[in-house]
Amino acid sequence: MVKNEKGYLLEAFSRDFCPSFLVKIMKLLGDKEVAFAFFKYVVQDYSENTVKSCCISAHFLAAGDLRLLAQDMLSWIIRRIGKCRSDEVVEFMWREQYKYECDFSVLDSLMRAFLTAEMVSSALEIMCKMRENGLRPSSSAISILFKLLLRIGDYGSVWKLFRDMLHKGPRPTNNLFNVMILGYCRKGRLQTGESLFHLMTKFGCEPDVFTYNILINAYCIRGWTSYALNWVHMMVEHGCIPSISTFSTVINALCKEGNVVEARKLFDGMQEVGVFPSTVTYNALMDGYVKAREIFQANMLYEEMKKKGVAPDAITFNILVAGHYKYGREEDGDRLLWDLTVAGPFPDYLFSDVSIAGLCLTGRLNEAVALLDNLLEKGIPVSVIAFNCIIAAYSKEGLEEKAFEVYNIMVQFGQTPSASTCASLLMDLSMTGRLQEARDLMAKMIAMSFPINITACTVLLDGYFKKGDVMGARTLWEEMEIMGIAPDAVAFSALIHGLVKAGSVEDGYDAFFQMIRNGLVPNNFVYNSLITGFCKNGNMNEAQKLERDMRERGLLPDVFTINTIINGFCKQGRMKLAIDSFVEMQRSGLQPDIVTYNTLINGFCKAFDNVCQWMGTDITTYNIRLHGFCSTRRINRAVMMLDELVSAGVVPNTVTYNTMMTSACNDILDRAMILAAKLLKMAFIPNTVTANLLLSHLWKQGLPQRALIWGQKLSEIGFEFDEITYKILDKASHYIQENTDYCTETTEKSLFLDFLMYITYDYIRRSRVYSDNNDSSFELVEDRPCGSFKLVNKATVYPI
Repeated sequence: MVKNEKGYLLEAFSRDFCPSFLVKIMKLLGDKEVAFAFFKYVVQDYSENTVKSCCISAHFLAAGDLRLLAQDMLSWIIRRIGKCRSDEVVEFMWREQYKYECDFSVLDSLMRAFLTAEMVSSALEIMCKMRENGLRPSSSAISILFKLLLRIGDYGSVWKLFRDMLHKGPRPTNNLFNVMILGYCRKGRLQTGESLFHLMTKFGCEPDVFTYNILINAYCIRGWTSYALNWVHMMVEHGCIPSISTFSTVINALCKEGNVVEARKLFDGMQEVGVFPSTVTYNALMDGYVKAREIFQANMLYEEMKKKGVAPDAITFNILVAGHYKYGREEDGDRLLWDLTVAGPFPDYLFSDVSIAGLCLTGRLNEAVALLDNLLEKGIPVSVIAFNCIIAAYSKEGLEEKAFEVYNIMVQFGQTPSASTCASLLMDLSMTGRLQEARDLMAKMIAMSFPINITACTVLLDGYFKKGDVMGARTLWEEMEIMGIAPDAVAFSALIHGLVKAGSVEDGYDAFFQMIRNGLVPNNFVYNSLITGFCKNGNMNEAQKLERDMRERGLLPDVFTINTIINGFCKQGRMKLAIDSFVEMQRSGLQPDIVTYNTLINGFCKAFDNVCQWMGTDITTYNIRLHGFCSTRRINRAVMMLDELVSAGVVPNTVTYNTMMTSACNDILDRAMILAAKLLKMAFIPNTVTANLLLSHLWKQGLPQRALIWGQKLSEIGFEFDEITYKILDKASHYIQENTDYCTETTEKSLFLDFLMYITYDYIRRSRVYSDNNDSSFELVEDRPCGSFKLVNKATVYPI
């Protein structure tokens, strides 16, 4: 009827149907899913009579050994009528249950129906009703109840229910403990998960491979791979054989850390204990090699995979093709695609996935979309991977409308969006500032039971902070807890950084402690965010406390950390503490950068400004302040100070001239010429340092030949070179020998440097002539008449 568009004939049936007749039709359909789909199609009215008839139908189904179908039917009705009317279903089912099935069967079906509808409080009420009637709930139903309570974070009810089980049954099982351990680990409560692990043996349960894998995975997610390996060793010691999943999880974590060497050792070691890698394991290690840019090793692993008969999948080819296009040769990527077409037999969807992914990676997006359309028209299956590749490519290009078009096609063709799909779309909307649309999309995906992972939430959270909507970010964080999405280290980093940047340093600090309580390890980014916030607020004690905490946790403060603390002290004028931090920085092996020195220079300049208000200034003070301005390229301020110096009657010295001359060589031409003119007007006095800095600038600015020419001229007038001069001239000579095609073009800047060099040369030459003519030194001269020697002033000796 439906296929032939005669569904209208079912309208009368849906308004007033006979429960037994409905059950007969559902049984005749033979397939559970088809029968349930038929039920949902015909039952469109949710009046009291219809609900009652549905309850009777559920009784019939349960009595006919179709309890699962009965539970699905009840769950569907409960979802549609809502919490406020759900009591009607309980009343109808309980009132006449004795005619069809036993007490336990009815209450168990109702409990499971409420659990499927995620109405936890109603499920708890049904369980209480079972207890009142002396019935014991099934272990599987209680496990589902625990799962839901943990997901919503109702820990009080979890422990209350656990105590109730211990007193009244059913006895806890391995499966129940695994559910609880997994629930707490997902919420970041790793210590509670471990405590439950150690509690298992007291209740006659023995941790199995699933128990260990849950904890190992939890440690790997948090980046504690060494602890995860300890659990693997403990697992083996207790006689529990690790599974492929155990090794794949740890290998994947090691590769993500960039520790491919250890990952390979573990990969080889697992085979020695009789556990052989699967496609997932090979993919994890292969991805690690590719990210480490070891394409050759990835290829060798692929060949080994084929030789051992492990079938590659779409992910295998995507990893390799992406690696060749990014870090290797495109022709190797094309060869892999060709291998896929000829090596077969591979499923059609595998070829289509890899082909589409390859086109997206090479930027041939239009061809990828055309191929997708062609495949869909021909009815060739395409998996979620192919759709995700195109959606991610469109999102990366900022073509959000196109991305959503592909998303809609994906849903239309029956593909369930993955966490990667959601993350790509939410990232796209968040980066373009369309946060409300992103929230609407997330709500829609949740309503449709599409997977929403922590990555998608973190992207949206970061989007709120970037837009300055702190309230929106806080609300999203609370909703994440309600949805049972446990924040990871990246999510906490985004929250803390966003709060600190918005000025809520204390709130960021609270989030920091919550992160630690959840068993997550803060990284340098988190610490640097908080240290920056405290330094801005002037709370240097807390900033230093955090720096010490970093070291205690095994994290080495980086240059940014120390620069921030130095800047904080400089702003407060506490220069001794700033210098102490600078010294400690070098002791710990960190190299100061330009920011470090500029921060200290600015700090000292401000300190000198304050000191100069109550004490006199001499040329040394001025020189330090001038150096500070020049090193931070505040030339205008330096020139003003130079005028101030002259007005104050302070005589510039050679240090003053050379400091300003260095600025003139580094500055733009116009300002440099003005500054040079001012120095000449002030009777500029060059010396060896001046000559060296000009020779150095000639070489550095691509004029090594000019540097050598001026060096020759200076030597001809008897100018005494120092060690620095010789090094400069030696570098210029080597540069000419190694770079025969260096530029010899004359520029305005080179003429300016030549001009300054000529002034320096001329001053030194004239000073040398004057010095020679007025040399008052003495020498030993033979006194011929006496035959002895005497001291004679060289200036009075005349040639005969």
